[in-house]
Amino acid sequence: MFFHVIYAIIIEKEVFVYFLVAIIVILILLLSLGALYTVFSKKIEFFITGLDSKFTFSDLKLLWNVSQICELEQPTSLFWSMQSLTKCMAHITSDAAQNNKENEEKTQKLISKLFDYRTKLQNETDSKKGLDSTLYLDKGQKLRIILPGQGVFTSTILNNGKEIIISVPRKKEMIPIPAENWMGKLISVYLWRANDARYVFDTTVINHGLFIGQPSISIKHSNNLVRTQNRKAVRAKCNIPANLYVLTQEHTNTSSVETQTGYKCILEDISESGALIHIAGKGQQNIMLKLQFNIQSILIIMVGVVRTVEYNAQLNESLLHFECTSIEPSMRNEILSFVYNMLPEREKEVYEAIKMTSQDEKEAAEENKEAASDTASASSEHTGEAEKTDNIDKKEENDIKNTEVKTDSEIIGLEDL
Repeated sequence: MFFHVIYAIIIEKEVFVYFLVAIIVILILLLSLGALYTVFSKKIEFFITGLDSKFTFSDLKLLWNVSQICELEQPTSLFWSMQSLTKCMAHITSDAAQNNKENEEKTQKLISKLFDYRTKLQNETDSKKGLDSTLYLDKGQKLRIILPGQGVFTSTILNNGKEIIISVPRKKEMIPIPAENWMGKLISVYLWRANDARYVFDTTVINHGLFIGQPSISIKHSNNLVRTQNRKAVRAKCNIPANLYVLTQEHTNTSSVETQTGYKCILEDISESGALIHIAGKGQQNIMLKLQFNIQSILIIMVGVVRTVEYNAQLNESLLHFECTSIEPSMRNEILSFVYNMLPEREKEVYEAIKMTSQDEKEAAEENKEAASDTASASSEHTGEAEKTDNIDKKEENDIKNTEVKTDSEIIGLEDL
């Protein structure tokens, strides 16, 4: 009986040991798989994305190697970024040419497939009304950044991968805030995207350091990239007494100063392009008016038309929506100065950022115009050279024909003799 008990205990201990060993083995396997996934997670994600994009396994092996050679921070960007895809395609074609493999069937199939995919990607981008994610912003894109309370800064995208790496924001070519002091800041980013539109998004600064030897900060991606419209004019609330004059055909010099007192009115808001006029009585639409008033003791004269009227019959008062069609530049600048100073600080920063992106748009248009002009000039020069070459060829051809004719005549003359 005693030996039976000892034997049972030994059996139970062996079962426990086996069970413990099994648990340890399972844990080791799970940890190994976890470690493998951590090491190869980017590669696994790359191959899954590539297979979804209809590439073969052998194509993806080559594309993975190319993405590593091209040092793509986010290898999967090859499947959604035109910049990354173009960079990898350039490497493949260059490498094939160097190794005399550009005419091989396998190489040509892959290049054709990449071009088809690039066309598809381009069409998908073009079919969109605009961007909705910062993932598609290109390297070199100029940014106008608002740091609330600190004003508007200028920066440029240095790299777009897992996060957006940008140059340390500057003001008038100076860096007033060091890179480390941007950490954790919530910022608004305005930009003009060439041949597209103006965009704005909010994001957070998450890192700082050096990128290819250049001081930089990193900002989070955003999937809420919003198009913004260029404001025709910024209005400011006000309460300015003014004199109003109805213009007729007899008024030829609309910019002259009126010496007689006009209709008394109040300007409730004002901008460089118009005003909201509060008058007594019922206003009339589509009539020409002249407004005469003072801003900080400076005389302002605005000439324009009443576009719409809001009449309050109970009070017998009207609000005239007045559009300015004529104003002296100095007076316009005085209004702009008044409006700008009346804006809250946040509105001033937004106004400044939009103004800067408008300037970026103009500069981009001028650069495109210059590039088109250079292309046309080069084409014209090429055409001229081609015509010149054709003329030389024709001259040589005529000379040859003349020589042939002369030789034939000489032969004929010899035969006659």
